[in-house]
Amino acid sequence: MFTPKYPPPDTATAPPTAPQTLSDTAPVVPAPAATPTLQTPAASRTTVHLPPGAVVGVAAGGTAVVLVLGAVLVSMLLAVAVTAASVAVCAVVLRTLLAQSGKER
Repeated sequence: MFTPKYPPPDTATAPPTAPQTLSDTAPVVPAPAATPTLQTPAASRTTVHLPPGAVVGVAAGGTAVVLVLGAVLVSMLLAVAVTAASVAVCAVVLRTLLAQSGKER
């Protein structure tokens, strides 16, 4: 699906050219070149024609999707940062409490 599709190579060959001499009086007619065969495009390749209004709509929709995804990802990152900070604060408080309880004995 993601591999590039290359067009078929051109199979037309150039007509051979023979050197002309001054003694030849008859005109030299070159051999007709093989005409390349035209291949019809594959049936799976379809062209989508969008009117100008649809192009603007697609661009606006893509922009909205990018903005929404960005907001969701930023909010998830913020949630992870707040959770990490609260766990760090809890760890410091527990460490302090445990250190004080050990000294009182």
